[in-house]
Amino acid sequence: MSWWGKFLGGAVGLTMGGPLGLLIGGVIGHKLVDKPLQRNDNELTQAAFFSATFSIMGHISKADGHVSKDEIAMARQIMDHMKLDTEQKRAAIDLFNQGKQENFDLDGVLAQFKSVAHRRTTLLQMFLEIQLHAALADGKIDASEQIIINKIAYQSGFSKQHIEQLIALVSSNLGLAGNRYQYGHNEAHKSPAELLKEAYEMLGITASVSDAEVKKAYRRLMNQHHPDKLVSKGLPEEMIQMATEKTQQIKAAYELVKETRKRQ
Repeated sequence: MSWWGKFLGGAVGLTMGGPLGLLIGGVIGHKLVDKPLQRNDNELTQAAFFSATFSIMGHISKADGHVSKDEIAMARQIMDHMKLDTEQKRAAIDLFNQGKQENFDLDGVLAQFKSVAHRRTTLLQMFLEIQLHAALADGKIDASEQIIINKIAYQSGFSKQHIEQLIALVSSNLGLAGNRYQYGHNEAHKSPAELLKEAYEMLGITASVSDAEVKKAYRRLMNQHHPDKLVSKGLPEEMIQMATEKTQQIKAAYELVKETRKRQ
């Protein structure tokens, strides 16, 4: 049975206390605060990832005082992309709305999620990337959103340089349409030079590095985004499609850089 099925069934062993337990317990209708957090339960980690993802996404969207149509559209695109069923989508929307509340406990949710993730760097990075998608929904990260992104990153142990690399990675995953970003690539209007520049940015390197460094960057990113590894570390199975598409985009970026260098 999946983590979702166990929560719906109120299964013993998936009882989760703290702010995350209160969040998802309120959404599903079970009291999940009676027993201590079971850190080594992978399904519990998946539930914590799901609750933290959508509640903090709502918090980021409300950071500037107003949730825009673009931010709502991005959240719904992510839900659709994950192919959530009706009940899961309802839960995700409820979590998103809880994150918008003034009394949302961002520090408590982040601290508990980090405890559950237990130094799983690739899982924490995927979580941050999803939040960057939300922050970039209207085409930019404003000051209030940047404060939250920085807090997530620093509590996860990521440096300022790492944040900048992830912003470049996520930005190159988003196609620009007018002043709005849409989930997925939109390459038709881009020149070969622009596509190559984005490919380097996605790999987190510059055009001046050696071929060996290009390959090293590619392998590192593929390892960080490998869907099976992420699921084994606690990524909800519903999010595996997002991880799969990221590996495809990273591979396409690498192939473009490699083929361009061969022709030079």
